[in-house]
Amino acid sequence: MSSYQNAGLLDWAAPILHGALVTLEIALLAYAIGLGLGLLGAGARLSAWPPLRALGTLYSTLVRAVPELLLIILLYYAGTQALNALLNALGDDTHVEIGGFVCAVGVLAFVQGAYMTEVFRGAILAIPRGQLEAADAYGFTRWTRFHRIVVPAMLPNALPGMSNLWLILVKDTALISVVGFEELFFTAQQAAASTRDYFLFYAAAGALYLVMTLGSNALFARAERHVRRGQPGL
Repeated sequence: MSSYQNAGLLDWAAPILHGALVTLEIALLAYAIGLGLGLLGAGARLSAWPPLRALGTLYSTLVRAVPELLLIILLYYAGTQALNALLNALGDDTHVEIGGFVCAVGVLAFVQGAYMTEVFRGAILAIPRGQLEAADAYGFTRWTRFHRIVVPAMLPNALPGMSNLWLILVKDTALISVVGFEELFFTAQQAAASTRDYFLFYAAAGALYLVMTLGSNALFARAERHVRRGQPGL
């Protein structure tokens, strides 16, 4: 590697590492919110009340049908306009802008929730019916049955899907670069355009995504071994 390339890489090392940290922050927040939305969505999809079941189905189907990139652009531009129009209609002249970070977390969490809904729904349906009937026979409350029976029983089946969605989410954070937010991919783009070392900086970004992926795989594999402990063949 030439001294010019060394200088360029050193100059951009700190911003790129900061972009990687921002990427992880976006992914972790969106994933955590998506887990909550997924549990709510799965509960709605499995509800005995038809309107709630229809609402859960609509959320899951509609959000999964629309590209994340389109949702990001809609929230960032149209969402800001709609929010300011609403404030003006209420007599408030305050101008509000939806920032790139909030936009990224909001959209990615909303999309994650739709996919998590289906992962959790399938995992809950895979729970042997007898376990739930036994909980009812012992007089468990809905909350006790949920955290003592449903969650432990569904996790072994849900974790592979949850792991896959996390890896997709980490890569999807790159989509927020379209609104100029400085996460990993956008910073690598800026570095490559500034130095003309396109291969160097895009390869560096790819290596960081790979590190995140490998580390995540190891953590999820450990979690899966833990929730499947005692099962035959493990």
